[in-house]
Amino acid sequence: MATPHNKAQKGDIAKTVLMPGDPLRAKFIAETFLENPVCFNDVRGMLGYTGTYQGKRISVMGSGMGMPSIGIYSYELFTQYDVENIIRIGSAGSYSPQAKVYDVVLATGAYSESSYAKTQNGCTDDVILPSQTLNELLKQSAQNQGIPLHEGVIHSSDVFYRAASDAKPAYWEVLRDEKGCLAVEMESFALFHNAKVTGKNAACLITISDSFVTAEETTAEERQTSFTNMMKIALGADYQQTEV
Repeated sequence: MATPHNKAQKGDIAKTVLMPGDPLRAKFIAETFLENPVCFNDVRGMLGYTGTYQGKRISVMGSGMGMPSIGIYSYELFTQYDVENIIRIGSAGSYSPQAKVYDVVLATGAYSESSYAKTQNGCTDDVILPSQTLNELLKQSAQNQGIPLHEGVIHSSDVFYRAASDAKPAYWEVLRDEKGCLAVEMESFALFHNAKVTGKNAACLITISDSFVTAEETTAEERQTSFTNMMKIALGADYQQTEV
């Protein structure tokens, strides 16, 4: 049973899927951390793999950039492939001096101006929450491995390149101060909404790749291969109790 976007057959994909935006990051994770990884999808270059980590079956698959892309892949995984948990592992831009480049953030909510949820099923919420169960598992994994973890609401934006503005304060400062947004990425709002709609679980771990505060940034290669703390937290969580 394939879909227009995924050639996997039922059973090829584990109950828990780690989902980076970049399919090459999915390939790196599979080849670096998983035992006996098998590629189950390469349609449109969106690579997906299933293997084992410390004896537990797990999959990793790219989502592409933006809410429409992760919206398609996550919805299919939840509804067509019996996936129970999707953990987004991605990069983000920091809105706060507390969240520095290479720090890991666990999303406690995703704020967005996006119309994704309203278009999908009429939901008008502008903040959607992740699975508290998954968040607790991820926090426990970070604690077990001694990896520091920030927690906070993140901004899921539909726009990467905003028109230049001389407005003071800047839009990101407003979102930080009025909405409590710690960082910005482009996928979690849709992922959390799909999980809510389908009765499944979703969470988001992000590594700070650049900072609006300090103007620091990482390279594409660093984003692909160097965000290992985030990967270790996601891989180290005990998902078995959620995999019905």
